[in-house]
Amino acid sequence: MWPSLYNQIMLMPKAVRTILTAGSIVGFPKIQWRALEEINAGVCDGMTYEEIKKNMPEEYESRKKDKLRYRYPRGESYLDVIQRLEPVIIELERQRAPVVVISHQAVLRALYSYFADRPLKEVPHIEIPLHTIIEIQMGVTGVQEKRYKLMD
Repeated sequence: MWPSLYNQIMLMPKAVRTILTAGSIVGFPKIQWRALEEINAGVCDGMTYEEIKKNMPEEYESRKKDKLRYRYPRGESYLDVIQRLEPVIIELERQRAPVVVISHQAVLRALYSYFADRPLKEVPHIEIPLHTIIEIQMGVTGVQEKRYKLMD
């Protein structure tokens, strides 16, 4: 989620690929924020969706029916992630310089939906392409978005 290029970088901890990505951006302060960690999949952590479908069919079907409200056993729902991101959103709102956020799909979907003024029900289904910078600028005429593909 990028309200413009960057002046400050916020990232979540414990993700080697994410940290390596942020590490290649030099000359700007970096802040690690636990609230930017991926959705907690609880007992399903590390499982593929196919494994969940095979081993936990009721959970698979429940998630499929309502991805927004579905909470993984001993984990989180998208609504939990959105609540967890409230302090991040408040901090981003008060920034006057551009900010870069490097995180995971569920977190980026939630942040994107807020800043792009998308309905809550769309959050789990928003497409956030990999290896892409999404620049969001707020203006008097509304939200303007540009996407920059980093890899082919």
